[in-house]
Formats: sequence, C-alpha cells, structure tokens
Amino acid sequence: MKAFQLVSAGTTELRDVPEPDPQPGEVLVRVGAAGACHSDLHLMDAPAEALEAFPVPFTLGHENAGWVEALGAGVEGFEAGEPVAIYGILGCGRCRACLQGRDNECRNVPPGGIGLGRDGGMAPLVSVPARQLIPIGELDVTQAAPLTDAGLTPYHAIQLSRDALSPGSTCVVIGVGGLGHLAVQILAATTSVTVIAVDLDDRHLELARELGAHHAVRSDEDTAAAIREIVGPPPGGADAVLDFVSVDATLKLGAEVVSTGGRLTLVGLGGGVLPVNVGIAPTIPLEARLVIPFWGTRAELVEVIALARAGSISAHVERFGLVDAPEAYDRLRRGEIDGRAVVVPEDSLAED
Repeated sequence: MKAFQLVSAGTTELRDVPEPDPQPGEVLVRVGAAGACHSDLHLMDAPAEALEAFPVPFTLGHENAGWVEALGAGVEGFEAGEPVAIYGILGCGRCRACLQGRDNECRNVPPGGIGLGRDGGMAPLVSVPARQLIPIGELDVTQAAPLTDAGLTPYHAIQLSRDALSPGSTCVVIGVGGLGHLAVQILAATTSVTVIAVDLDDRHLELARELGAHHAVRSDEDTAAAIREIVGPPPGGADAVLDFVSVDATLKLGAEVVSTGGRLTLVGLGGGVLPVNVGIAPTIPLEARLVIPFWGTRAELVEVIALARAGSISAHVERFGLVDAPEAYDRLRRGEIDGRAVVVPEDSLAED
C-alpha cells in the first residue's frame, strides 16, 4: 500500500510500504480520513538532530478516523466495520498522570504517538492499540478525524480556563485557523462569554463571525487598542486569552489585553518568546495565570465527539486524496486552508 511518510529531515515521500499486521492488543483500522496539522510541518522542518528521537521513516497523520478492519489477539469490544476515531497520544500507561487518564501529561515518555513517531493515518490502513479507539457512531469520519486534535486541543485549553469563563466574561481567540475556528464554536456551545476573534486574514474573521464570535478584529499594529475598546482599560481586560499562534507579536498582544487575574493560554507552536518581568511594571498583569496546554485527554475527546454528534460543533474541512497530501501541506504552509485539510485515502488499496 501507499503511505505518506517523513523519511528524513526536510524530506517527505509517498512510498510503498507493507500493510500493517495488528499485534496482540491492537486493532487494524481502515483509514477514512487523516488531518494535516501544523505540528507535521514542524516535524518536516526540524533539523536532523531534533528527529533523533523519532524512528524515521514513519507515516505521518496524527488526526485519524475510520473503520475497524481486524482485531489483534486478545482484543474484545469492537466489531469489524465499526466507525472509530483514534486518540493519538501514547503515554507510558504507568506514571501517575497516565493512570489518572492524563496521557498528555505523561512523565516518562516524550510527547508523541500515532503519526508522531509511530506510523499514522496517511495510509489506507493503520494498526493502533485498542485503548486508542473512540466510537463515533454516525459521525462522518472526515469530521471525526480533525476533532482528535484540532477539536481536542482547544477543548482541553478551554477546560483549563473554565474558572475564567463564567457568564459575562470575555475571551480573546488569537488565530482562527484549524484549531481556532473550533475554539470559537466550543466557546459558543459551552459558555456564555463574549468571544473576540483575532486574525490576519479577513476570510478567517468572517468565518469566526459566522461561527459565533461577537467581535472580529484584524491583526495589525492597532489590534491591542481595538480590543481594549471592547474590554476596557487596565487593570481590567480580557478574562481569558487563547493564543493559537504563539509568535512574538501574538504573545505580546495577549499580555497587553489580558486582565489582572486573567488567564493567558498559549496553545500555538509558533516559537515566540514572552519576556516575564515581575518587577514594579510587570509584563504580565498581577495574578494572571499562564498555561501551556498539550493536546488533551481521552475523556475530553469523548466529550468533543459528543458535541459534534449533537451538531454543536463542526470542522470546516477541505478534502485531499492521498497522492495530493504534499499539496495539502504546501497550502497549509502558505495559509491557504480555511479550517482543516483532511486526506482521504479511500481508493489507495484498490489502486494497489
């Protein structure tokens, strides 16, 4: 079968690989959809020394959904043809965090998982531990796949800020891309806060308005002032800021508009630096809390899927065939994807 793989630093390739054989405790999944994520771009662009912890080559794709194809020895509770989403994080399963269901906080294994070191879903078939599977019922697989990260990550970030998101509060969402457009929907579906969306792209701002944002502010040199007109002057401000970009400029913006006692949540992997001065003129307001979330828990993914099945949230998806995966990533890199790019390898087995 064909698989879109990271073969070395800076090099990806659609390659012929053997079909996976589910080992004891694993389930073979026929992939219906695999999301393309900025995290993959960070892997593709990483220098060779940064990839030493990853067993390249491996198949990309950490946002996956499909149907159960076959069960490995000892697996019960699933049936062939059952639609499932794949929880991507692989923790050690033994540390305190993993035993409490917080694989995303594993103390023994570096961040990684399905499509992030272990073969992922940019292929017709993928074999994963049975515990990674979440039933999705009637939900379309092209919806379920991006929800496993692009939905789960903002949901987890919002969960960590629930105490700052009481009715009447204000939340700034910086970056209305693959994750941000779902964050706006999750906030609209699960809170009564005023949502202020910020983005460079007018199309993304219009999408944010359609999805429930109360205000849409273009990102430029006047953004902080425009937000302050809505949230008021210091020491007040936004009760919560969700930064899905996290470059220098957005980190500075978040620190400028968050309120005293507010929550600054840094979700994006933009590599920005936020200087922290705790002197007489602090760069972050007093009593403000800074959180750096990572992905989310298996239980939270169940809740995200439930929101989608109820029609409360929906990923905006652009479909690509497996052979078009390079194009999907190129367009993602250029900022030309509204919502989430999803690779659908449905015909690849027949072609082989």
